[in-house]
Amino acid sequence: MTDHTADTGENEADMSSVPAAASDPRRRPKPDVLEIGGRKLHPSTLMMGHGYDPMLSEGSLKPPIFLTSTFVFENAAAGKRHFEGVTGKRPGGSEGLVYSRFNGPNQEIAEDRLGLWEDAEEALLFSSGMAAIATVLLALVRPGDVIVHSAPLYAATETLIARVLGKFGVHFVDFPAGASHEEIAATVERARGMGNVALIYLESPANPTNVLVDVQAVAEVRNELLDAAKCPIVIDNTFLGPLWLKPLQHGADIVVYSLTKYAGGHSDLVAGGALGAKKWLDPVRMIRNTVGTILDPNSAWMLLRSLETLELRMSRAGENAAIVCKWLAEHPKTEKVIYLGFPADERQADIYRRHCTGAGSTFSLYLKGGEAEAFAFLDALKIAKLAVSLGGTETLASHPAAMTHLSVAPARRAALGIADNMVRISIGVENVGDLLADFEQALAVV
Repeated sequence: MTDHTADTGENEADMSSVPAAASDPRRRPKPDVLEIGGRKLHPSTLMMGHGYDPMLSEGSLKPPIFLTSTFVFENAAAGKRHFEGVTGKRPGGSEGLVYSRFNGPNQEIAEDRLGLWEDAEEALLFSSGMAAIATVLLALVRPGDVIVHSAPLYAATETLIARVLGKFGVHFVDFPAGASHEEIAATVERARGMGNVALIYLESPANPTNVLVDVQAVAEVRNELLDAAKCPIVIDNTFLGPLWLKPLQHGADIVVYSLTKYAGGHSDLVAGGALGAKKWLDPVRMIRNTVGTILDPNSAWMLLRSLETLELRMSRAGENAAIVCKWLAEHPKTEKVIYLGFPADERQADIYRRHCTGAGSTFSLYLKGGEAEAFAFLDALKIAKLAVSLGGTETLASHPAAMTHLSVAPARRAALGIADNMVRISIGVENVGDLLADFEQALAVV
């Protein structure tokens, strides 16, 4: 982490012979208080100031937006050291600021704070969730490798694995999101017969079916059948993280996010993230440096704003969703509601108890009927907005079969439960009574 200043006002001496750890004037001791009286401070508290010293930026309470393409080196030796980190000659990334394609103050502060939620050693920001996923896969997969993944995945992720990486000789096999230990093991065995298994990619709960993956079982299978030091488990934690699920605690190695969703939380930015151990993220950082998928400073600054209220927003949305889902499940025009608070079977209930601290605020509603009934419901909504995405302050509703998963083959959609009568809903922070009134009048027209 680099501490950041608009103008230190210091006259730095030539430190070309000083060890690297002490030679960068921007790398100062963290000013943060991380515990009080032996009590470790909660991330929701640390979001207000971690990784930033106002005295290094003219006393500004909040970090300025550092809109610059490049950064001035203290001396030539410092420039050399920084580029050794950027180019990978020395692992761990640059010690200081180099160029905005590699790093920047706003990005580094946001990365430091994001990592606190997952208790992760390292965090990286990207220009979108798909940029994060693509950069991770490009860093860890080679031609001829095999990816084992849970299914379904977000449609763009499936396209990336099957169609884009597939053009370069990467293969994949999948298992159902709710698979048992034995089913996962059988899939991994099949993958071993196809080539080197480079990584296992998960999405839990699955999008849009809301089926949980047993991350612990996947980790057990990986440790039994593969080399854990060479085959990381990567998981998309967008639907539940970082408040309701912490996959690193259950055996995952890298957590990826669409930070556009709950972390950003206001539907006004697009961003992605990857978190985990330095061992796994160092090669990811190298690819990010090369292809330029880092988040811009303005969006990173906006993300810092959002992280301050992350727990409040997610908690309120989760409370609202529990009430709405109970009401919808009892409505006569509802076929079923797929919500983590109502586990479909004992297997899902067991995974939920072991992995999750909350049911989230995004769920799937199946109406009695088909596409016509689903469209009528969506078109009649007044408070909830007809839009894709999730995790914002406002309630959103969409039709996966006709929108986010339209590119998925009809037979595969049917096999995955993405039916024409399915509506995906992300509950926001509005008054819950108003939301119930909106859903009631919309269902009345179906």
